Amino acid sequence: MLKIAYSPTYSHQLPEGHRFPMEKYDILYSQLLYEGTAEEDNFFVPEVLAENIITTIHTSVYWHQLKNLILSPAEVRASGFPHSHELITRERIIAQGTLNSTFFALQHGISANIAGGTHHSFTDRGEGFCLLNDLAMAAQYLLDNKRYTKILILDLDVHQGNGTAEIFKNEKRVFTMSMHGEKNYPLRKENSDLDIGLPDGIGDDEYLKKLAYHLPLVIDTFQPEIIFYQAGVDILITDKLGRLAVTHQGCKKRDEFVLKLTKKNKIPIVVTMGGGYSPKISDIIEAHANTFRAIQNIYF
Repeated sequence: MLKIAYSPTYSHQLPEGHRFPMEKYDILYSQLLYEGTAEEDNFFVPEVLAENIITTIHTSVYWHQLKNLILSPAEVRASGFPHSHELITRERIIAQGTLNSTFFALQHGISANIAGGTHHSFTDRGEGFCLLNDLAMAAQYLLDNKRYTKILILDLDVHQGNGTAEIFKNEKRVFTMSMHGEKNYPLRKENSDLDIGLPDGIGDDEYLKKLAYHLPLVIDTFQPEIIFYQAGVDILITDKLGRLAVTHQGCKKRDEFVLKLTKKNKIPIVVTMGGGYSPKISDIIEAHANTFRAIQNIYF
């Protein structure tokens, strides 16, 4: 059975500045139930991530300032939204969801988080709607506690996974692969183990060709024991921040290619949602829902 981490946002109860981009998670949860892609038994609500796991990745100074809401105004602005104790707790719940999804993926081959993929969070700061790097903390947990030595973080969000790249820049047991808009945010890129910069306006055929060339090579050469897949849908032509020209069908084919490859190679995979900023919320929900439809069709 597919297990999906779901962290309710109750976005309608939040101050207006906190609602974007959180409201999509509650809508996606409802959509998956409505259409029958998932049932209530598929979902679990995580607990709050322990502080000692947070500080395996993030500096104690940053974590102290974040949890006590004493970051500078400039640091708060860089994160993309105003901070509150409720927001920090939610970030910890999302990260626990990715960690729990990791355990489920090791048991069942795949699991997913209806949020997560906070790849712009560095060891000592947050950026771009990312405060705590859930992917990095889950990967580090496997390194520290499960004796894993080959972890692939596959980042197909339109924005480079700069925080993840910085965190693991000296960690040879983690391979970071980011396929992203070359001229898009962040202006200053970090060095992933493999960076594939995409030109503005790239469409389905060229996008999928690049993915089909590079990902099998990485899997064949690195031979990962587990993959963390950041499945951002801001690659869509409708996305106001993406600057690419990938259609809904192309985005769906991307997910199908990744999932068929991991299943064929019997590599456990953890799927997180990542970004999506199309003006019409229905475009975002449809693209994210396609990811879960692909999971169910290919794995179950």
